[in-house]
Amino acid sequence: MSTPPVDRILAQATGNGLEAPHAPLRDIVAALDLELRTAEIPDYGGAVNGLQLANRGTVHKVAVAVDASRAAITEAAISGANLLVVHHGLFWSGAQPITGVSYEKYRTLFGGDIAVYATHLPLDCHPALGNNVRLARALGLTPTGGFARYKTIDVGVSGTGDEPTADLFARIEAFAARYGGQVRSSVPVAGRTTRRWALCTGGGASSDTLREARDTGIDTLIVGEGPHHTTVEALEHDFCVIYAGHYATETLGVQALGAWIEAKFGVPWTFLHLPTGS
Repeated sequence: MSTPPVDRILAQATGNGLEAPHAPLRDIVAALDLELRTAEIPDYGGAVNGLQLANRGTVHKVAVAVDASRAAITEAAISGANLLVVHHGLFWSGAQPITGVSYEKYRTLFGGDIAVYATHLPLDCHPALGNNVRLARALGLTPTGGFARYKTIDVGVSGTGDEPTADLFARIEAFAARYGGQVRSSVPVAGRTTRRWALCTGGGASSDTLREARDTGIDTLIVGEGPHHTTVEALEHDFCVIYAGHYATETLGVQALGAWIEAKFGVPWTFLHLPTGS
């Protein structure tokens, strides 16, 4: 269901008399903003969804990554991309001096004429391209409802089933291993049955999501990560939280966006697989 975590550099039409595919940056940004409902979806202050950094105006290759890290920016430049699409953008730390690592990141971006487009909750909650729906389907789960309410949106998804939780856990382990992640659970999965599940990628375990899970009868909650107290709460209320890794659970949305851009604009894309260990 998901693109393997390898650098997917597509062959460009060079050396054969044909012009390499390219598209105006403004057109790609406008299409992304419309598809992702960037102006409508609420988010946390540090997200700054949409175009975070422009280039000279033309895109001939796209790189997608989970994080706008120094490593991702460097790899984007090496790959020859001049648009970097990420889930976690440049501004999570708020205003800061452009010195040290921050300076090096911007120096590489400007030097390579690389634009940066970030999409956080708009990507998480997208019904077709989103991290949550993509992960659910990659795990063999069929979403039938929302989960993880934030202001006016459901960030995550939920559904029903009837299978040993250990079987679901094994599929999650196999998925996470492909993306450099490790899986753990708040309670032993042996002997448990998953009948009502919910999924919220990234930092999906919190007091709010655990309360929502209890109130809606969820017995298995799949997340990227969460604070220690969530394991205690889950144990006390006898439901299972499966922590599959923040990075691993948020790899599918950006890959879906890369394929979407290529299908719409003909511009090749590459996935930069850079696990964080979290």
